[in-house]
Amino acid sequence: MKKTLRTIFFIIFTLTMKSCSTNTKETHVTISTRYGDIEIKLYDDTPQHRDNFIKHVQEGTYDGTLFHRVIEGFMIQGGDPASKNARPGARLGGGDIGYTLPAEIQTPARYHKKGALAAARLGDNHNPEKRSSGTQFYIVTGTTLTNGQLDTLAHQKTRQQEQHIFTQLAIQHRDEMMQLRKNRDHAGFHALQEQLVAETKKQMQAQPPVTFTEEQRQTYTTIGGAPHLDGEYTVFGEVVAGMDVIERIQKVSTDDADRPLDDITMTMKLKKK
Repeated sequence: MKKTLRTIFFIIFTLTMKSCSTNTKETHVTISTRYGDIEIKLYDDTPQHRDNFIKHVQEGTYDGTLFHRVIEGFMIQGGDPASKNARPGARLGGGDIGYTLPAEIQTPARYHKKGALAAARLGDNHNPEKRSSGTQFYIVTGTTLTNGQLDTLAHQKTRQQEQHIFTQLAIQHRDEMMQLRKNRDHAGFHALQEQLVAETKKQMQAQPPVTFTEEQRQTYTTIGGAPHLDGEYTVFGEVVAGMDVIERIQKVSTDDADRPLDDITMTMKLKKK
């Protein structure tokens, strides 16, 4: 009987290991530039961004495009379809592929550490749902911060959340506010304002304040990154090799729009595992 149980256990263990091996297979992409190759892996918990990126790599969408925006100590950005064969000095970054992707923000699991791959997007005023560009992406270089700086940033981001909630509530009551002002109803206007403040506090209490995990703190204080972007953009991969290439790229000379003076073209291909 014991021998039989051991055999069954071994079979189950073997099948489990095979299942785990299958489920943990990662997708890697090689980005080739004149400065060298960058290897990135795509996260499986951001499947729409992963699959969209793979699609464009396979179709050659990125081949011949530029790293059109480079800011030392912050990030390098590429993927603008309009950057292919762009004339020298042309302002880039406004090109698109005709669609956007729904946000797949996985904070705090996926965050803007040095080497993070994330999707670019339009700002909140035009894109409150934080939808991602269909092609444009950036790779974080960033800087290191102290724990005190992270505490200050967390407080600022919490206040920004509060302001965003209040602004959205005010927009919903815009017509009522305009009417109260038109009628010079100062008491009514003040009462509505207090109502919105109370509702804002209520909504803030229903969600936890912005904090950084111990892992994030360890990373941001030693390796670095861009923590002010956490929760705002979809991080869908990371660099696993070639960070030295990115370091060289971020130091190139750029114009006043952060475009490198000498074009940095790229090609991409899926890396066979």
